[in-house]
Amino acid sequence: MSASDSEYSASDVAVDVAQAMVRIRPFVRETALEESFALSRETGARVLLKLESAQVSGSFKARGAFNKLLSLTATERSAGIVTASTGNHALATAHALTTLGLEGEIFLPTSASAVKVDALRARGARLRLVDADPGAVEVVARAHAGETGRVYVSPYNDPEIIGGQGTIALELTKALESFDTIVVPVGGGGLIAGISGFLKATRPGVRVVGCQPTASAVMTRSIEVGHLVEIPSDDSISDATVGLVEHGSITFPICQACVDEWVLVDESDLRSAVRLVAAHHSILIEGAAALAVAALRQRGERHRGETVVLVLSGSHIGLPLLASILADEHA
Repeated sequence: MSASDSEYSASDVAVDVAQAMVRIRPFVRETALEESFALSRETGARVLLKLESAQVSGSFKARGAFNKLLSLTATERSAGIVTASTGNHALATAHALTTLGLEGEIFLPTSASAVKVDALRARGARLRLVDADPGAVEVVARAHAGETGRVYVSPYNDPEIIGGQGTIALELTKALESFDTIVVPVGGGGLIAGISGFLKATRPGVRVVGCQPTASAVMTRSIEVGHLVEIPSDDSISDATVGLVEHGSITFPICQACVDEWVLVDESDLRSAVRLVAAHHSILIEGAAALAVAALRQRGERHRGETVVLVLSGSHIGLPLLASILADEHA
């Protein structure tokens, strides 16, 4: 399915997810589900954390990266790939390239998290930093791929990427006889497109909630007006979800059709969510992963009596930021 095909549907996603699971199973972890007794007491729901923070490369992005690279032809692999990322997709792609013995070049915005850039350099990744919005960096990287005859690997706007990320939902349906709601962090929409598309095709009764930082609500505002919009983003500790969404992205129609509700989260609530998970689970999560926790807490007891899954999308948080969050006077 072409990444420009607006007819990409939930049933297409479900097929891609099933195929992706077969491809990537030897290379990724089936991450644990951990019950959060603290959040369950607070909300009256049974709250389960899907720990993608413990995935290889430190985030769910490994699923999509491996699926995309494993789907390339031998000729495409030999030429190498080009990709763009704010950090997590870059780390996942660098890990997958090394594992599979392939070459690639990674474009990042200069605003990318220092901890992620350092991790990429430690892995020996070929980096090119661009002083632009993360969405604009994608445009530069895609053009460079075309000029050099290499495959461009989008961090979200690609059926194989979406299919890989959606394997999270397939794991959940195998692990849980039923659940009522899933809360998913959203940037470009690859993660929630894969999860929501698969669930609407297989368990349509599950309510899918997307969450973004108030500082960068591009997808949420786009859904509100019915088309992709370009709006400025402010800084957020959820750096992995900040930036524009590529024009014509196939994630947008999937989000329109399959995501039931959208929640925006302020920075203070994100910081509080990082502290809660550290205190009650001894797990470090990044700002994007905190989105799901904060969104649930914002909704209070609306899910009382339900089983709710929160996708903790990644673990990469810089030590200075973590120290600041843990030292907050409201901790």
